[in-house]
Amino acid sequence: MKLHSTAALRTGLFAFLLILTARASFGAPSGKLVVSNTAACPHAQFTKIQDAINAASAGDQIVVCNGVYAEQLLINKSLDIDADSGAFLVPASIQQNATSLTTGDAIAAAVFISGAASVSITGLTVDGINNGITECAPDLIGVYFQNSSGSLRHATVRNFALAASLNGCQNGTGVFVESGGGQNSDVEISNCSIHGYQKNGVTANETGTNATIHDNVVTGVGPTTGAAQNGIQIGFSASGAIHGNTVTNNFWSPCNDATTCTAVATAILVTQSNNVRVGENTVGIDQVGIFIDGNDNHVHGNTAFSASIFENITVFGNGNRIGENRVFNGGDADIFVQGNNNNVRDNLITEAPVGILEATGSTGNVFAANTFFGVTITIQDPPTGNLSKKIVADRP
Repeated sequence: MKLHSTAALRTGLFAFLLILTARASFGAPSGKLVVSNTAACPHAQFTKIQDAINAASAGDQIVVCNGVYAEQLLINKSLDIDADSGAFLVPASIQQNATSLTTGDAIAAAVFISGAASVSITGLTVDGINNGITECAPDLIGVYFQNSSGSLRHATVRNFALAASLNGCQNGTGVFVESGGGQNSDVEISNCSIHGYQKNGVTANETGTNATIHDNVVTGVGPTTGAAQNGIQIGFSASGAIHGNTVTNNFWSPCNDATTCTAVATAILVTQSNNVRVGENTVGIDQVGIFIDGNDNHVHGNTAFSASIFENITVFGNGNRIGENRVFNGGDADIFVQGNNNNVRDNLITEAPVGILEATGSTGNVFAANTFFGVTITIQDPPTGNLSKKIVADRP
């Protein structure tokens, strides 16, 4: 009987503690702040997004209701920002609010995320149409993750370009991820629409940066005499993956002859980075579809078409794997390889003057099980080119 009573007492105490815990949980604040500057959300606590950010505690959720918000944002704590589909961030002007960790250049970002462990932004349209910048500096950026991690999902980032008179400035990037000082940034950019940029759609640079960029639609301005555009870039020792994106219309008009061209535009650019995965993207109507300048990168399952002047896939480096891609109607070729021990296998190569160009001096490359249609010369070893020196990477 004594043992039975002790067990019953323990069971009762346990149940009592569960009740107390449940009450404490149900009684806790929700951590939800609502922003509205219209009648869309009549019970909103704030009319400005920045005011809600300032008042929030780390880990809180901020709900942004339909409306146009003419402000720049600074986020320096972990937050979950969920915007209605009709929520637009359109700063009346965009002032310098950051400095590049790498170059020291001034940056004016519509959304600046600094030193935050986890920031999630979903559903917001960020529009730089009224940026008001009148010179080539500061660097104009839509969403800037600096030594910060998090995600940008189902967002629109558009019109990050200077006035037409300044279209030659290598300036105007939709989304920029950068690390420095031994810090890290781990960012996912997914299901976004990014267009109207002057320089790059998405850029992820520097050691410590890891970017997963997937299922976005990134659209350049088409033929332009201004900045040489790149749709998506991972570079300068950053790591990550680029997959499932649609990237088109990056074309620098002055480049119309491979022998005299001084700069090129690309849909997807990996420059001075290794071990990046580029897979299952659709790229087309660009000067170069996929440009790899690095080692041990994996380019697989992509569809690339209608490269102008140059190739649908261009590879400089060693140990890269280019497999199971579908390439159509390249400029001088469908695939170009310069370097050693690259593996080009199981690609469907259609309609180009040359299927695969291999640069003179390259050794140990494997070309196997590729299928060619409408290609007069399947594999050709040309003089060594210097196209890698003509890319114009984004490095604000």
